[in-house]
Parts: sequence; structure tokens; C-alpha cells
Amino acid sequence: MTRTNHRDDADGNGVPPHLRNLHRRTYPMRTLGMGLAVLPVLVVLHELDAGWPAWAWTLFCGLAWPHVARLRAHYSRVPYRAELTNFMIDSAMAGSLAPIMHFNLLPSAMLLTVATADKINAGVRGLWSRSLLGMLAAMLLSTLLAGWQVEIATSPPVVLACLPLMVIHTLAVSASSYRLVRKVQKQNLRLDELTRSDSLTGLQSRDHWQQQAGSMLAWHAATGQPSSMLLVDVDWFKAINDRHGHAIGDDVLRGIAGVIRASLPEGSHAGRLGGDEFAIVMPVDAGKARSIAEGIRAGVATLDLPHLPMLRSSVSIGSAEPPTADADLRTWMEAADHALYRAKAAGRDRVSSTHSTDGTLAATH
Repeated sequence: MTRTNHRDDADGNGVPPHLRNLHRRTYPMRTLGMGLAVLPVLVVLHELDAGWPAWAWTLFCGLAWPHVARLRAHYSRVPYRAELTNFMIDSAMAGSLAPIMHFNLLPSAMLLTVATADKINAGVRGLWSRSLLGMLAAMLLSTLLAGWQVEIATSPPVVLACLPLMVIHTLAVSASSYRLVRKVQKQNLRLDELTRSDSLTGLQSRDHWQQQAGSMLAWHAATGQPSSMLLVDVDWFKAINDRHGHAIGDDVLRGIAGVIRASLPEGSHAGRLGGDEFAIVMPVDAGKARSIAEGIRAGVATLDLPHLPMLRSSVSIGSAEPPTADADLRTWMEAADHALYRAKAAGRDRVSSTHSTDGTLAATH
């Protein structure tokens, strides 16, 4: 147990999380690729009437080495670093087989290409370029041992023997890449959801709400259709947190968010600006917005919390239409904020509205 923990600690030191299990991810593809790669090599060796050392080395590379590499990385103190060395050995083996085949064109080119592509597919920066040196060195050493002989012509049996590697390995790599792409897409969608939503209340985040509010303001300016904004502030929220704790305060915010969500007409957008303040934009006129705001205020006033049913909370709400036809989002928010200030100054637990036509304010309890 001590050995395993020590290995895990070393493996995690400075190694990106997605590469810590590289040797486990590589094992199936190495077994498949190298197993299929020996087929054309063996056919070439048969045609060349090669001696037993060439046969033994080819069989070791294709059938034994993937399992040796797996065990080597698994029992290494730092599996990730051991697997990087395994990749270098893969390339060296591919390079060593080309001279043994007398540089038979199709299988030699295919082996060297697949070996290099596997390094790229591993996702380790610069691995493929570093492996080329080992590949060339092994090719040179194999040439010195086997002799320099070149017979690049590829016979039909060798072409047929290349097909499994060309087809099966390519499809397997494509399937692996497809799964990775799908995983990244799902993570991106999840990240997009997180950036668009407030994690506590489930309403839109501040940035996403501002984008939606800006779009509604542009739609209002282009079409002249009514639009209204509500700013909702929880009354005495700090006192709730101080008296009952932040967990209860979070329950209050979630409950109010539920009331807001249930009150919105179609086409509306509600977000949490931060702390205890919410913002809403709706494609409705000032009268309808005021009615919706009153509904939200009344709903919050009767909100029951499961953990503290006797607690009563209230909200102050400022409502405003775009002040002018060419108003920007900041100006619109300032108008609603001014109305909110008036609601709080008038005693809280009420709605105050700013009318865009004359700039007047109205407040109701």
C-alpha cells in the first residue's frame, strides 16, 4: 500500500490530470495497432525467406511488446514518464522493421506513418518530433545488422496484409478521437451552462442577463414594442444572515428566485446581479410590469421556508421602461435603480415605478 501511494504521489507531481492514466489509455490501441502491423511484415519476411532472428524480432514487437510496455509502465514509480519512454520504443521498433523488410515501400511507409500518428494522437506536446530521432537511430542500427538491401516493390499479398491495419486501426483511432471530441463538446456545453446560470438560484448569471437585457433593449428600439425592467432587492437581508445564518439566507434567495421564475411572462429574462439583488427584463408595458412586480412582492411575503416556516421576508422592487428611444442598458438600469431607491426610502416591501414618458415615479405598498 505504501508503494502504491508513493507512486501515485509521484505520478501526480507536475503531470496534467488528463495524462496521468496515459498508459492505460494507450494499451488497447498499442495492442491493436502493433498486432495488425506485424501481418504485412510477416508476409514480406516470407517472401524474402528471412531467417529466424527477423521472425522472432517481428513477433516480439507485434505480439509481446504491447504487454511488456503495459507492465513496465504499471510497475514504474512514475507511470506517465515510463509511458513516454514506451512511445519512444514504439517508434524505434517501427524504424527497425523497415530495413528487415528491405524497405518494402507500402508496409514501411505505413508503419512509420502510423507510429508517428500515434504520438500525435497521444496528446503530448512535441512527442512525435522527439520520437523521430529514435526511429532513425533504430533504422540505422537495423540496417547495420541486417545489411543494406532495398526491394521497394510491394506484391499483392503484402498489399492485402496491409489492409487490416489501414482500415481497422484507422477506424479505431477515429472512434477514439470521436469519443474525445464528444466529451469535450459535453464539457463545453456544461461550462456554457455554468457561465450562463447563477449556481445558487438557477437564474441567469449577471453577464448572461446583461447580454439578454441588451438584446431586448435593441429589440425595443428597433420595433417600438414595450419593454420593462424590474430590479428586486431583498429587504434586511443582512439581518437575516446575521440572525439565522448564511444557509437560511441562501434558502431565502432560492425561494425568492422560485417566485420570480414562476411570475415571468414568456420572453422574459431574470438574473441575479449579485448578493441579494435580482434583475428582470420583460416584453411588457409599464402597467403589466407593475402588476407582475406586485405579484412577486406578494409571493415573497407569503413564502414559506421548510427549515424556518415562521421566517417572513420581503422585497422592494423598482420598475422602469427604457427612459428614451436611444437609451443604453446602463441608463435603463439607472432608471430602475432610481425607482428601487424610492421604494426602499418609502419604507420597503413595495413597488416603485418610473414612467418613460414623463419620468414620474409611482409607488405602491
